[in-house]
Order: sequence, then structure tokens, then C-alpha cells
Amino acid sequence: MPGGRLTQQERQQIALGLADGLAYAEIARRLDRPTSTVTREVMRNGGPTAYRADLAHRATERRAHRRKQSAPRGAKAPVERHGRDPEAVREYEETLTTVFIASGTPKMMARVMACLTLTDSGSLTAAELAQRLDVSPASVSKAVAFLESQGLIRRERREGRRERYVVDDDIWHQSMMASALSTSQVAETSRQGVDVMGRGTPAATRLENVARYLDFISEAITRAAEQAREVLYTKPEVRDTEPEQEQL
Repeated sequence: MPGGRLTQQERQQIALGLADGLAYAEIARRLDRPTSTVTREVMRNGGPTAYRADLAHRATERRAHRRKQSAPRGAKAPVERHGRDPEAVREYEETLTTVFIASGTPKMMARVMACLTLTDSGSLTAAELAQRLDVSPASVSKAVAFLESQGLIRRERREGRRERYVVDDDIWHQSMMASALSTSQVAETSRQGVDVMGRGTPAATRLENVARYLDFISEAITRAAEQAREVLYTKPEVRDTEPEQEQL
């Protein structure tokens, strides 16, 4: 798998691919790069409709310069458990953050969510988050308050009075249920507007159709989330990678 930063020529090829309506996977294939690299590059530089190769290249150079200046002398890369490659983990965390941002999560909240998701414990204190993300405690406080209000993380008190912020398997189920409830509320509000706008009028018909559609989506999300909940607690099967010996 090719490594290293994207070149300016590669960024120009990405811009041309986006202009031609190519999918990220196809652009990545033509560049012989991972799809995640192209996805992260586009989403952190304006998105598919606003991406510009020259601006993206300059922005990347500025970020690299800032990281170089802020890194303390003699600093060592954090040691990763389970033999993980620290650079690969950092790159993947950026990719996951980018995907969260693309789904509508604000940037700081997306960074906190990705950071928590990639810890083996699934939990960190505010101080640990601030240190890992190199941001102020105030930024962390604002981010976790938003994520908690969305049902994406929860607070736990451990080690005396210290709070830890936790993302675990059931958080995703609760998030799906909250999404279904929110969708259902929009459906109900749309339905209330039918009589207000005059049943049979174009606006009322539009609202009625929206209500029926969102009712179906909300019910489908709820049903699927409940049916699939046990998947969150099922350990994946470990495949035997050793070749089978031939029987004599």
C-alpha cells in the first residue's frame, strides 16, 4: 500500500475525479491509494463540491508546519498496545473523525467521539481527552456536553470523584433509538400541518406524504435496531489463518 503524503499532482487528480463525478473508491484506485486517504483528504478540505487541489495542498503544508512547531523536543510517539502501528492509528483516527463530520457531527465533537471510540477501555477523563487531542479543557467540556445531549456518550464516576466519559456498545443502540424518535416527531409535526394548510392543497398533500414516509422510516429504524441489538454484544469469530494439513 503506497505511503507518504499526497502530492500536489495527486490532489489535482482528485479534483478532476470529483469534477467527473467519480466515487472516492474509483479515484483511490486510479491513484493506487487507500479509499480512506481520498475520503479524508476531500472531507477535511471543503468536501466534494468545494474541494480545490491548490488550497488543499497549502492547507496540508500549514498543518504539517504547525505540528512540527508544536511538537516538544525529544517527544516520542505514544506507545500503542497490541502491536499497533502508531502512525496507522493516527491516520485511521483522522479518517473516522472525517466520517463523523460528514455525517453532521461538529468537528470538535467528532474528534472527541473518534478518540473515545478508538480506546480499548472506551472511556477517558476530560484531562486525558484534552491531552490526547491537544485542546483546552473548555473545548472538551463543550464537546462532551453536546455528545451527551445526543445520547452518544455517557458519564461515569470512577476513581473517587473523577468523571470519565464513556462510549460503549449500547451507546450506538441508544443513538439509533433517539434518531428514530426524532424522525417520528418530525412526522407528527408534519401531520399536524395538514389541516392548517388545508387538506387537499398542494402544501398539505406534501406534508401528509412526508409524514407517512417518515413514519415508515422511524418504524423501520426502531425494528432494525431492536432486531440487531444482540450483534453489538457478539464477539466476531476468529478465523483460523493456518493452512489445513492434508490428511494422509
